[in-house]
Amino acid sequence: MLIHMQETMSKGLRTTVSEQLDVSGLFKGRQDVYRTGPLHVSIQVTGHEGFIEADGELAIDLEQSCSRCLEPVRNHVVIPFSEVFKPAGSDVASDEYTEDEISDFVEVEGEKLDLKPFVEEALELSIPYAPLCDDQCKGLCPSCGQNLNEHKCSCDTRKIDVRFAALKDLFKE
Repeated sequence: MLIHMQETMSKGLRTTVSEQLDVSGLFKGRQDVYRTGPLHVSIQVTGHEGFIEADGELAIDLEQSCSRCLEPVRNHVVIPFSEVFKPAGSDVASDEYTEDEISDFVEVEGEKLDLKPFVEEALELSIPYAPLCDDQCKGLCPSCGQNLNEHKCSCDTRKIDVRFAALKDLFKE
């Protein structure tokens, strides 16, 4: 996923990057991600005068743990990807873009632009933070650890306000 910066900008080249990346190393040591498929990258790279625009999408199949009951959850995640790159130290025509837009440009050192670190960053930022197996997932019992989606447990789960805990013994018979 290397793009030659000067050639792409000067000739206004348009290139399509379509690859599959093995990203299992990104999730090594993470206990919330059980397994990943390959990351499907489909990005259109377009050269302009003074900058390069990369737009497209990333797609991956993940198996994560449900944040409530810890059961496996399969997700197909599609991530929009859009970045604008410029050579380090160069100025973009400020009459066409506002200061905010220019500050969003990513400066690239050297002659070649490697899209892989930017793709990996977009993936890591877009992984579901708290996936659920079902919107109605009941989770685990805080006392015994029983999966409440499968069986109901007999634990006392009444919440007692600690400020009034001393008063509960007054009403026992």
